[in-house]
Amino acid sequence: MAKFCVIIAAAGKSSRFKDLHFKKPFAILNGKAVWLYSAELFLKRSDVKQVVVVLAKEDQEEFAAKFGANIAIHGIDIASGGAERSDSVQNALAKVRDDIDYVAIHDAARPCIDEILVNGVFDAAVEHGAAIPTIPVFSTLKKSLDGKTIDETLDRSHLYLAQTPQVFAKDTLEDMYARRGDLQPTDEAQLAETLGHKVAMVEGSHLNIKITKRADLDLAKTFLAALPKPRFDAPPHPFSDGDSLWR
Repeated sequence: MAKFCVIIAAAGKSSRFKDLHFKKPFAILNGKAVWLYSAELFLKRSDVKQVVVVLAKEDQEEFAAKFGANIAIHGIDIASGGAERSDSVQNALAKVRDDIDYVAIHDAARPCIDEILVNGVFDAAVEHGAAIPTIPVFSTLKKSLDGKTIDETLDRSHLYLAQTPQVFAKDTLEDMYARRGDLQPTDEAQLAETLGHKVAMVEGSHLNIKITKRADLDLAKTFLAALPKPRFDAPPHPFSDGDSLWR
């Protein structure tokens, strides 16, 4: 069985979330921090052998106070975030164990993933070396240079929205970041395509939203209720759902 490490990216500034108490990965969704939904799913998989959570340095003390016992029980590693997403992932990649075959990068602010989606992208990565979930663009796309008036209607044919987890053979990902230079891609797939690595696409999910604004929490509640019930081959873990230390 292939061995996977999952990097959970939670080091962003959450500038559009506009909450006085929480950054979006730590906001409370149905009584539980947003980041825990995906972490729990990955930790229950027998093929996931390591989880690395990337945190901004200013969040690490409070994170340890709230989740320290659970982090110790499950051997979760913590990496420090960088100035940009790619810097954060590169910091986390340095902590990936030598025995890992594939590395998945997942946005902590995407809580509505399910076992079927993860199975699909993991299997595709094993087959092709790299894979990401995507969904086709159905809406009409408009381009505006000033954000006030329409300049152009774009052809939506062959356009897809990228999601996470994005999964790569460990050697491929290490090669990508060794050659990154000053590139600041918005996701790993962009870095791969820039450097000439092929990335397979698998069917994503319209439920797999990325929480950006506070209103997205209400949408996520609805989507979580619609997800299929997971079935895992590892025992459950004792994550605490309290939020008092993050207020």
